Amino acid sequence: MYSLIFKLFFAPMDAERAHHVSFTALRILDSVPGLGRLLRLVLARGTRDEVDVLGLRFPNRLGLAAGFDKNGEGIRALSALGFGHIEVGTITAHAQPGNDKPRLFRLRDNLALLNRMGFNNQGARQAAFNIEKQRRSIVSLPDAQRPIIGINIGKTKVVDAADAVEDYASSARFCAPLADYLVINVSSPNTPGLRDLQSVSSLEPIIDAVRSAAAEVVTTPRSTLGHVPLLVKIAPDLNDDDVVEICDLAVRSGVDGLIATNTTIDRDVLTGREADFARGQAGGISGRPLARRSMEVLRLVKATVGENLSIISVGGIADSNDISARLAAGADLVQSYSEMIYSGPFWPGRIIRARRAQTLLTRGTGGA
Repeated sequence: MYSLIFKLFFAPMDAERAHHVSFTALRILDSVPGLGRLLRLVLARGTRDEVDVLGLRFPNRLGLAAGFDKNGEGIRALSALGFGHIEVGTITAHAQPGNDKPRLFRLRDNLALLNRMGFNNQGARQAAFNIEKQRRSIVSLPDAQRPIIGINIGKTKVVDAADAVEDYASSARFCAPLADYLVINVSSPNTPGLRDLQSVSSLEPIIDAVRSAAAEVVTTPRSTLGHVPLLVKIAPDLNDDDVVEICDLAVRSGVDGLIATNTTIDRDVLTGREADFARGQAGGISGRPLARRSMEVLRLVKATVGENLSIISVGGIADSNDISARLAAGADLVQSYSEMIYSGPFWPGRIIRARRAQTLLTRGTGGA
């Protein structure tokens, strides 16, 4: 059914407009008395599979990656799809419109997306108001249905790299009180110079500043770690030596986890005419073509950090087998975004239930 709706309704529509239409529709449905409960009954049934990570109790291991809800306006509605955590953002200290349109493209033959959104968002102050409102709205949900809320922060485009430390700290002051965990995003390809901040010399002071800012404004964190968990999101296009260097920095500086990976600028992951199209466009690619490199980086990160850090794997998650493979390779949680665009609102619950069934079957057969 969703495949037909996608072809007839969403496919002819500009990708960014289709995103806004579908997101708005979901939020409206969730706000109608009775319909929100029905949504959860239909879409999120059987998705409870709790796990403790980062000192937090996650309803299950699958989360929605940053980029879908940029301003924290639809956390409750998105949790009705079955996601165990929602990562909001990327949020910048100052509101900004992002890059010129069009800036989001479907690569349907490759089941991928190409975006150059450029951190379009309402700014940290407004995002904090939005997320606070969403937190009040999920209080009425049973404990097991309340999603973990992550907040992903990035650098404001007009802020010079020399002032990036304070820019990130400013966002953290607004967002940390509303966050179950915080993510430092230095890996999007769509803000000029941002990926340069992945160098150890640039990243270390940002980590220190964000941690200090969060500690200033949060006296009673939700995590049993005793502070707001802090993660860093890295790019798939780093060479292996740089990945190892960032891992070493993360362990040394007391970061709690890494998210691997962001979108890629490598056009060779695509095939056919869409590869030629993408070579003429700026932006990062997400979706199934990213799976191989995302898995490679995950394995390298796990081999480097061992049990010292939590790892969230994102990039190319398509089904329950992918979840199992990422967990087996060392991930504690997984995230997705692009696949839901192609597979629809029933997809998150479906693969979580399938993953649960696989786990129960393995236990029942003694792992044979």
